[in-house]
Amino acid sequence: MATTLGLRSPVLRSGAVSPQAPRPIFDTEVLRAYVKKLLPATLSHAVWPHIEREQVKTWMKEIGERVKERMVEIQPHGFKYMVLVQITENLGQGGRSHMVSHWEDGDICLNELFFNDSLFCTCTAIAVRTS
Repeated sequence: MATTLGLRSPVLRSGAVSPQAPRPIFDTEVLRAYVKKLLPATLSHAVWPHIEREQVKTWMKEIGERVKERMVEIQPHGFKYMVLVQITENLGQGGRSHMVSHWEDGDICLNELFFNDSLFCTCTAIAVRTS
């Protein structure tokens, strides 16, 4: 007969409460669907040569604020949010980007691209769990 060293798993009692509340989860797909509709709704008729500099700033601020507000609606507690928006004239140029991060389970990074013949817009939304 094998002997145990007196080490046993703790016995779970029914009705026992976990010492920690479950960590919040951010629903990325809900946000992705929102951003995929927001970018064309905001920029589909934009034409770069006819855009004033202040109009581009207004669009970037509006998109960023609306995405951040939607993120807070999806998960109001337990995350810090960052939204980066870039609008650039579309001259047929190529581009590359790279992001390095150290994530925990539950942190998210979502990136969506919109373009037409005149401009392109990238929107990157980041949610970092704080609890």
